[in-house]
Amino acid sequence: MKAGSTRAPRPPRPPRTGFIGRLRNNFLTGLIVIAPIGLTFWLLWSVIGWIDGFVLPFIPRRYNPELWLQQNLDIGLDIRGIGVIFFLVFTVLVGWLAKGFIGRRILRWAEWLVATMPVVRSVYGGLKQIAETIFTQDNSSFEKACLVEYPRKGIWAIAFISTTAKGEIATRGGVPMMSVFLPTTPNPTSGFLLFVPTADVVVLDMSVEDAAKLVISAGLVYPNVEGGVTVEQAA
Repeated sequence: MKAGSTRAPRPPRPPRTGFIGRLRNNFLTGLIVIAPIGLTFWLLWSVIGWIDGFVLPFIPRRYNPELWLQQNLDIGLDIRGIGVIFFLVFTVLVGWLAKGFIGRRILRWAEWLVATMPVVRSVYGGLKQIAETIFTQDNSSFEKACLVEYPRKGIWAIAFISTTAKGEIATRGGVPMMSVFLPTTPNPTSGFLLFVPTADVVVLDMSVEDAAKLVISAGLVYPNVEGGVTVEQAA
């Protein structure tokens, strides 16, 4: 080394991870990969089983493949999804009949009959409006995510824009209002319907899907600039 020369000190080497540490990291990585796939399949399997359990009792025994196999071939086989197929076929047939002249007449008569029942008509009217909003192709669901100050000024919460307020809620004190849905964490299916001044709604660039991931994960899965998502890790 030449006299007078200085050399920057080397940064300390990071501590080597031991066998137990590597095993733990591999386990957590595998869990991150397996858990979403496993939970998705488990949820689908459970929903299909629930539909089967609800629909199969209404199917005649001679049309049930499980019972036919058991009675004729002595094979006990759990065929998951039969009820879903019958439900889809039945729903398509009902929709086809409802579009015809006779089906429309029957539907109007049934709705008139329900309208004569005080309690039933309120429940049916609300459920019908919700179903038409969700399933009708002409209507759109949440299209944009936004920020609103809730529960007080200075605290921001993620919400989803429903639509521009209408009727007597359209304006309050001459200020145009907007209806937004404020989901709860970690269950975004529940939340609050808020009517907020349009000027106080901050529209976000992130998609509704990314905003929902942010709400469900309690802020752990955060959308990045490129449009993907990142998982915040503790230091």
